[in-house]
Amino acid sequence: MEIKKTLPNAIAVLVLGICSIVFSCLGIGLIFGIIGLVLSSNGRKLYKESPNAYEGFGMLNAGFIMSIIGTVLGSIYILYILFYIVIIGGALATIFAAAH
Repeated sequence: MEIKKTLPNAIAVLVLGICSIVFSCLGIGLIFGIIGLVLSSNGRKLYKESPNAYEGFGMLNAGFIMSIIGTVLGSIYILYILFYIVIIGGALATIFAAAH
């Protein structure tokens, strides 16, 4: 029986994917998601070259998918904050212009 090696960074990608979803409301989920996506690319290439030599593709794939979700949620949150700043800024500018 052949001993299979775990894919490199599989556990790290899984943890980063979970953190990217959990912290997406703080804006740093976007950063965790991008790091998870970059780290998962190497493991996915290794697995595609020799799928029988490695285990842990499920963890790597789950982390990859969660990193995508966390990146999207983090991006939406940052766009929401920027939109909110523009709306509040426009309202304050109107109020101050009317006062003078």
